[in-house]
Amino acid sequence: MQGVFLFFSRRSFLMGFLTAILGFFSSPIKALAASKAIDPSWSLSSSEWRKRLSPQVYKVLREEGTEPPFSSLLNDEKRDGVFLCAGCELPLFSSSKKFDSGTGWPSFWDPLPNAIDTKVDYKLIVPRTEYHCIRCGGHQGHVFNDGPRPTGKRYCNNGVALTFKPTS
Repeated sequence: MQGVFLFFSRRSFLMGFLTAILGFFSSPIKALAASKAIDPSWSLSSSEWRKRLSPQVYKVLREEGTEPPFSSLLNDEKRDGVFLCAGCELPLFSSSKKFDSGTGWPSFWDPLPNAIDTKVDYKLIVPRTEYHCIRCGGHQGHVFNDGPRPTGKRYCNNGVALTFKPTS
């Protein structure tokens, strides 16, 4: 009976340890938004963000969610213009840097200067680089090293995290 007790104690310890580690690496966006926002007026509470954003946009921007692939009309947007953060309207990407990655999400090979910040994401255990709007901290998507030249980057963006402003 003592061996069974030790097995469950070790197992419980290991599961608790793993849960704590995963919880540490997948901390909520609120801390990032508060610490990374350039403009303090965009460090809003969860309830303030919920008033400003639709539930789907809130889930992506504030809770680091992901929309289903091929669900955004912006995936097929081909006009000249700029893509803005849906949370604070900061310009993030030029349409000249957009490309069709075939993934089902709007993809870009380079952001506008001083538009995004990155952090390592361990939610899928394997580290990935996620990026956020530098002004409001809103989660946009993930960046991968399989994009076109000249950067070789693919900024894979949630369409609901963006709005589009065509060139007049």
